[in-house]
Amino acid sequence: MKLSNILFLFLLLSSCSSDTEESPDPQDPADERNFLMGFTSWSFGPNVQDVNDTYTFISDHGDIYAEHVDNNIPWNAWINDLELPEAFTNEIRGKAEKKIAGKQFLLSVSLLRSSRDELAFDFDGSIPAYGSLDDQSIKDAYSKHVEYLVRQLTPDYLVIAIEVNELRLNAPEKWEGYKALISDVKARIKNSYPTLKISESISLHNLIEPEVSDVASYTSEMFNHMNQLDFVSISFYPFFKGQSTEPQFQEAFDLLHTNVNPPIAFVETAHLAEDLNIPNLNVFIPGNETSQKVYLETLLKNADNEGYEFIFGGPIVILIPFGRPFQTK
Repeated sequence: MKLSNILFLFLLLSSCSSDTEESPDPQDPADERNFLMGFTSWSFGPNVQDVNDTYTFISDHGDIYAEHVDNNIPWNAWINDLELPEAFTNEIRGKAEKKIAGKQFLLSVSLLRSSRDELAFDFDGSIPAYGSLDDQSIKDAYSKHVEYLVRQLTPDYLVIAIEVNELRLNAPEKWEGYKALISDVKARIKNSYPTLKISESISLHNLIEPEVSDVASYTSEMFNHMNQLDFVSISFYPFFKGQSTEPQFQEAFDLLHTNVNPPIAFVETAHLAEDLNIPNLNVFIPGNETSQKVYLETLLKNADNEGYEFIFGGPIVILIPFGRPFQTK
């Protein structure tokens, strides 16, 4: 499926009611749709004009948009009260200056590196020394980090850590420390911003047939954790579990509907429109346009029927149009 067709499908399903033949107005979502739709700010290219065009597209076509701060954390500066790295302050200043007026705004912050087994790297490639993730120095530093981002960017929704159930899978010995850390940080943020809706994102594909010895214990623990959130933020890439049909997609959505109580939001998701083949990484995942279309339609149907808070799509990514570019996990 070409990018233009993907965008047309997204805009058509997000803006057009079933009983009208008028052209959809993406700035006036249909009254019948009871959830927000939007895009992340990942640019389709590296140039300044590419970035500007991406923000313009989001402004023209979305109800809500997202910024991800998911690379490095200036741990040393936060822990030792040093000047923040210029690369960090410039990045956040740039996001603040491009904030889109009149749109709901989600900020997602990554505590963990991409392998989801350790803290995110500092700007020099190091990580802070700690005995447990809830060491006081880590709690204080991450609280300062998140509060700085919230103060600079003023979001309506906050994902305070990304794909946290993968830490439970990849480094289970750190999970209890993580829960104590994030509970402390959330309490501090809530004290300063009592109306801010806070969540931690969960990868749904890692709730389906998880590679753990005690599946029931793991899934029960994860759903208990999710039910303590202001909203349940979902990351879902069904191709990681070989899903390709509407019944398979629906089974995953029903797993959520059966087990969670807070409002559901899809903060990142995607399905392949063509085969993904990376020989040097020994990665081959089949994909096709038909399956991608079925997934998007199933997602939107569930969002409408179940009253999801919002769903996100990445507007400029061709292989994986909903969400971030492919990363091996």
